[in-house]
Amino acid sequence: MAFFLVVSHSLYSQSKLNQFLKSSDTLNKPRRNIVVLTEASLATLTLVGLNQLWYADYPRSKFKTINDSGEWLQMDKMGHVFSSYQLGRIGANTLSWSGVSKKDQLLYGSTLGLGFLTAVEVMDGFSEEWGFSWTDMAANVAGTGLHVGQELLWQEQRILLKYSFHRTKYAQQRPNKLGNGLSEEFLKDYNGQTYWLSANFNSFLKTNGIPNWLNLAFGYGAEGMLTGDPNDVLFLNQNRTRQYYLSLDIDLSRIKTNSNLLKTIFDVFNVIKVPFPAIELNSNGRIKWHYIYF
Repeated sequence: MAFFLVVSHSLYSQSKLNQFLKSSDTLNKPRRNIVVLTEASLATLTLVGLNQLWYADYPRSKFKTINDSGEWLQMDKMGHVFSSYQLGRIGANTLSWSGVSKKDQLLYGSTLGLGFLTAVEVMDGFSEEWGFSWTDMAANVAGTGLHVGQELLWQEQRILLKYSFHRTKYAQQRPNKLGNGLSEEFLKDYNGQTYWLSANFNSFLKTNGIPNWLNLAFGYGAEGMLTGDPNDVLFLNQNRTRQYYLSLDIDLSRIKTNSNLLKTIFDVFNVIKVPFPAIELNSNGRIKWHYIYF
């Protein structure tokens, strides 16, 4: 008897969670208020935390701009495009969960990343160590534009922007710059990062023989970088190399399931490119086959 009570309670709890995670068909004001307050609070706390934990260690300055377009073989710019796109996607999806209209999802949700990253860029502008970068801003706009543009053109995300990472030898040579340990390297070591445009086959080809969740992915990465500046006199022997990849991917959001919990989990992990075999062409003219690429 106790066993059946436990099972019944578990099934009831799962049902309630499944219902809670289901997007509302009409405007749900309590949900909308939760979303707005949560996003505003997280953004504010993050900016305050950055100011205290990051910028406080460096002198302030008058507002200034910098031209860093040539640094890190533009991998840092790809990071800005990715961040703006994903924050906008999350902002729109959470508003969709609360039943907000499609127009307001695009107007307020999709621009969430652009607004947040613009605030960070302004903080950079008042720091002696950095400066306001117009190329960073252009990358932020591009990320937001990738999300909004597809919604306006196709009413869906046919092309996803994804991320993958593998550890490299370069972080060990400059751990203070490229990260000390996996958690830091994941964010700081541009040599191990790859950014992907993952396009859905069926959205473009309209075929029946290809699984609806299968994508074709085009990746960009770089390696051989110990510093952002290619002309740094302390690191003149860097073999800075651009890398271009062709691979397959899975759009987790297109896997059919009636579970809203699974849909939420798939949506969270859909930012990561699923490991597959890949072909690499680099700027040195070499072609390389990867049996499995992270």
